[in-house]
Amino acid sequence: MSGLVGLAWASLRNRRATVLLTVLTLGLSVLLMLGIERVRQEARESFLRSVSGTDLIVGARSHPVQLLLYSVFHLGEPTANLQWDTYEKLKALPPVAWTVPISLGDSYRGYRVVGTTPAYFEHMGYAERRGLPFREGRAFAELHDAVLGADVAESLRHALGDEIVLAHGTARVAAHRHEDQPFRVVGILARTGTPIDQGVYVSLEAIEAIHLNWRGGVPMRRGAVDPARIPPELLKPKSVTAVFVGLDSRLETFTVQRVVNEYRGEPLIAVLPGVALAQLWGLMHGVERALLVAAGVAVLAALMVLLTTILSTLKERRREMALLRAVGAGPRHVFALLLAEAALLTGLGLLLGLLLLQGGLAALSPWLEARYGLFFAPGWPRPSEWALLAGIWFGGILLGLIPAALAYLRSLQDGVAVDR
Repeated sequence: MSGLVGLAWASLRNRRATVLLTVLTLGLSVLLMLGIERVRQEARESFLRSVSGTDLIVGARSHPVQLLLYSVFHLGEPTANLQWDTYEKLKALPPVAWTVPISLGDSYRGYRVVGTTPAYFEHMGYAERRGLPFREGRAFAELHDAVLGADVAESLRHALGDEIVLAHGTARVAAHRHEDQPFRVVGILARTGTPIDQGVYVSLEAIEAIHLNWRGGVPMRRGAVDPARIPPELLKPKSVTAVFVGLDSRLETFTVQRVVNEYRGEPLIAVLPGVALAQLWGLMHGVERALLVAAGVAVLAALMVLLTTILSTLKERRREMALLRAVGAGPRHVFALLLAEAALLTGLGLLLGLLLLQGGLAALSPWLEARYGLFFAPGWPRPSEWALLAGIWFGGILLGLIPAALAYLRSLQDGVAVDR
């Protein structure tokens, strides 16, 4: 067996130029397929960890996915708010370790404004990380301080100290703006690759302050409160849109969920973010399949190049086969030689694809994390990737059966020596 492999390797070396092009084509195709598979897996895991560390999301009763969409992804509108005293009762439950309330309803140049507390930057996490790192600056401390997500700061070219004016409502073209109470940018978050990058964060008290002089969605013309002299009692929130909840023990998750869902003060729902995220990701199966099909077509094309390469050399190697027969090789030896060459070519292509993938990940991982919030680390292929590699290798061997069978038949016809 080792002698056959050595003979196949020597044969490939004699045709190194053609072999190198074939291996390169197959390697690039393998890189494409493995890259798509790795991106698909990392995107799914990153998506499912968009709210890492949060045990429950509580909001007004609605569909779990709807609550997830507006509280985490800032898409759509909430059905209702929950009262502040309800939030305080939730916060006081014994199993609750921490809570982060959010208030939605305003925007800034197409980006959602999120009213919250400084605890948001301490407890909210992503990709198994707890807390949100700042690229520049700090969390809000004064009434009119604002923190920008990475996408907001980059797309609108904002820096620390810039003045921004929030708009009433979430329409991209704002009819009314809170021009009487501008905010100052005091912090810019590092990129996370989650919807956090697309938010503008202010305090809950700031949300109350900018709406003191509004009634029915329009600014008041009479009886307005001086923004510079707002009494503290007017800044206490009356309601919030949703609450992120962390528990002392995850064993208490279903207990707290039942308490919230059965609360009689107002209709509420407590959602397990992991379950709702999995349901939402399930809607994207079609996109995943399309990506894998595209990569599979690329690999199939490379395997066809492999087949064409071997077939095109059969006629030129007819004399070589005759010489092998002359020194005692039988048709089965010729068949096995061609099959071994196909296996070696496919194996080399797989090895090259793996090396290109690992090298690319090692070189691009820091840039991908900083620019897009995607976390790719070089390492051994995952089980699904091993399965793809095995499938490609066996596919190459199966295609190699075609030229091997042709060589077998021709060696019988051209036989110089008697088959033994």
